[in-house]
Amino acid sequence: MEQLDPRKSAILRRVVREHIETAQPVGSAHVVQDPSIDVSPATVRADMSALEREGYLTHPHTSAGRIPTEKGYRYFVDHIADPEALDPARQMQVADFFARAQDELEHMLRDTTQLLAHLTDYAAVVVAPSHAGLNVRSCLLTGLSPGVALLVVVLSNGAVEKHVVHIDDDAETEQIDAASRLLREHLEHQTIGQISSPAPRDDDRAVDRIVDRCCLALAGSVPSQNPIGDEVFVGGTDRVAEQLGAVESVRAVLSILEQSFVVVSLLQGVLGQSQGVAIGSETGLDSLAECSLVVAPYKVSEAVVGTIGLLGPTRMNYPQALAAVAVVGEQLSQRLAAQ
Repeated sequence: MEQLDPRKSAILRRVVREHIETAQPVGSAHVVQDPSIDVSPATVRADMSALEREGYLTHPHTSAGRIPTEKGYRYFVDHIADPEALDPARQMQVADFFARAQDELEHMLRDTTQLLAHLTDYAAVVVAPSHAGLNVRSCLLTGLSPGVALLVVVLSNGAVEKHVVHIDDDAETEQIDAASRLLREHLEHQTIGQISSPAPRDDDRAVDRIVDRCCLALAGSVPSQNPIGDEVFVGGTDRVAEQLGAVESVRAVLSILEQSFVVVSLLQGVLGQSQGVAIGSETGLDSLAECSLVVAPYKVSEAVVGTIGLLGPTRMNYPQALAAVAVVGEQLSQRLAAQ
């Protein structure tokens, strides 16, 4: 995409920002009121016509005004829009939300979608981490019968995993208890996807064998080392429905949001796009042709474990949306790391 000259960039900025605010076509009479565009109305009209020929603006119906195209929005996001910070009141709201969040991960992520939707008036999506990306909070090993033990692991989201582990038939209670202590020391605060056996304990090889089998059982419980799971939480669908208007468009968008696999693949794909933004056809889905997605990752121990996103009309306020997902993603990362 060729670089626009400063005057055309300023005109495109004005058209995009006004269309975001009003949802109406923008005429040259409005553009010329921008103090940064110090040229005659005729020059503005000529530049708007040039921007239309170059594919940045379009002329809907017979209106005298113009609206941005996907190419216009993309240029705005990549080259024109200045980074924005959430206003202090919204930042305080986000910080207070995560300071008070004491529920299990599932409840917190569901509430996070409502927070994002409230901040932006768009639909919000959060993809939960798989168990591979969650920390081990505590674990306990206990004997059930000769040759059989039960390993109980509590994860940072409050989920409990139970694994039956086959051990030596002659393993003594003291050895099982020793293995349980060693597992607690070794596993707590690791992510379950990073589990490996600790260094051997030379003083008791039977304890080592028990620990190794427990670590293998945990590692085998993670079907994929991809830390991003397939559990999706969605909030604020009523907000995006109000902005799209057309019944068929709303129905198609809501149908997409109900398909977890599609949402996970979609958000992961958008992460690889410029600015974490997909506009209209860039989503790759015909049913989202009138929508845009803004996506950001959240992390635990510097590893990406999930994604958060906002879905709105193509005329969404991109700087505000980018600021919201950045702040919420950072706060969510810090909250998970502290668990």
